[in-house]
Amino acid sequence: MTTFTGTGVLLRFSLRRDRVMIPVWVAVNTLMVLSIPNTLKSTYGTEAERTDLVHQVATNSSFRALIGPVFDDSLGALTAWRVGVYAGALGAVTALLVVVRHTRDEEESGRQELIASGAVGRRASLTAALLAAAVASAVLGLLVAAGLAGQGATGAVAFGLGLAAVGMLFATMAAIVAQLTESARLTRGLTAGVLGGAFVLRAAGDAASTDGSSVLTWLSPLGWLENLRPFAAERWWVLGLFATAVALQGTVAYVLAGRRDVGMSFLPTRPGPPTGSLGTAAALAWRLQRGSVLGWSIGFFLAGVIYGGLTDGAADLVGDNKQAREIFERMGGQSGITDAFLASMTGMLGLVAALYVVASVLRLHGEETSGRAEPLLANAVGRVRWASGHLTVAFAGSVLIMLLAGLGFAAGYGKEVGPILGACVVQVAGVWVIGGLTVLLYGLTPRLAPAAWGVAGAVLLIGWVGPALDIPQAVLDVSPFGHLPKLPGGEMEWGPVLVLLGVAVVLVGGGLAGLRRRDMTT
Repeated sequence: MTTFTGTGVLLRFSLRRDRVMIPVWVAVNTLMVLSIPNTLKSTYGTEAERTDLVHQVATNSSFRALIGPVFDDSLGALTAWRVGVYAGALGAVTALLVVVRHTRDEEESGRQELIASGAVGRRASLTAALLAAAVASAVLGLLVAAGLAGQGATGAVAFGLGLAAVGMLFATMAAIVAQLTESARLTRGLTAGVLGGAFVLRAAGDAASTDGSSVLTWLSPLGWLENLRPFAAERWWVLGLFATAVALQGTVAYVLAGRRDVGMSFLPTRPGPPTGSLGTAAALAWRLQRGSVLGWSIGFFLAGVIYGGLTDGAADLVGDNKQAREIFERMGGQSGITDAFLASMTGMLGLVAALYVVASVLRLHGEETSGRAEPLLANAVGRVRWASGHLTVAFAGSVLIMLLAGLGFAAGYGKEVGPILGACVVQVAGVWVIGGLTVLLYGLTPRLAPAAWGVAGAVLLIGWVGPALDIPQAVLDVSPFGHLPKLPGGEMEWGPVLVLLGVAVVLVGGGLAGLRRRDMTT
């Protein structure tokens, strides 16, 4: 038996388990990218308008920090500029989640030990996980390349390869971190932290230079993606940087995997105190999720600061472009461009907060399937009481991160503190509906609970590309965020907010009722 025996079987098993998650996230990312060319064509239809946009970005360091520099005024180059960094980051998240799920998650649940007892090579599981991530990254790259081929085949291939390369770079990085830590949660958190650091480095570098030549930009893999320059005299040698990094990281992961025991790590978790200090299920839930809450809180506050700093320049960037102004107004309401920009950005953060609440609620699913909930529920702890601790962290945490986002906006913009805070808090109603639906799926049909990621991805897609494509209002209304008042600038409407909060309460109640009646995974 070789060290890779059984890789094919494990790969097929991995892809079968991810038959929902991978297609949904790849579809969301692909549709986000492919929706941009038509939007740009309708917004900046003439060469003069596109040239003016390039000039505005070159002279606005805040927008370069947010999106990156522009290297050409063609529709393809503007598409790569508009969504390149975000599509790369989303592809990286998909790849790292796949790798962690099929490596450290399997070890933490005890399933890897069972698999390893059969005719399976020592590195087969890691290889299968990396190949599953490679499949997800390759499909994303192929779909994007095919969809953008009309803008230029060479640039489309470069952009598709760049997106796939970013995904594999973070997949191999997650494979290394999975060998170093004992916790899947910590593995995901550390790798996501590196991705966040890469975004910050790229943003700082792009703010300092107009052509992506800053050292800080080159220290970030996301900076490599933009410096590949799809549709603008492609730099093919940048793909060599990705290939080298992926090969080196993959080699390190394989070496580490061959030198540790299943379930162990090179950085073992510190033992706790001899006498426990957690007296309630809620305290345990907070202990388990406090790191996640802290990370999301910091991220939302910094995002608010960045977006707030961009507010004064929004009117200058839009200029006299009627189509661009209409997109902002569809996203943020029929108010002045500044209020419309603030409303659209707070709305986008609300959509992202839905991802937080899904992840936090699904911690219940992870605790159950890993077997950690069983000994807890064997004591004098009821199911609803156990679940309520995690749900309190999830729903109260969403309020906290949106409040911090509002404070960040106020710090970056320097005025309208009250209205901005109100605009951020209003988004909580939509976030709670997504959280309530996640609770319902988990409580009634736990096998379908991960489908909540698909719901959150669909809502994110509708909110991201819907206003730009001017899709029918009926489609926008599918998302709970489509019913929220457009603040600041618009009128506060309590009716839709209260209805959404009521829907969230009903969904949570239904989920908890289902949890009390069904069998638990043991």
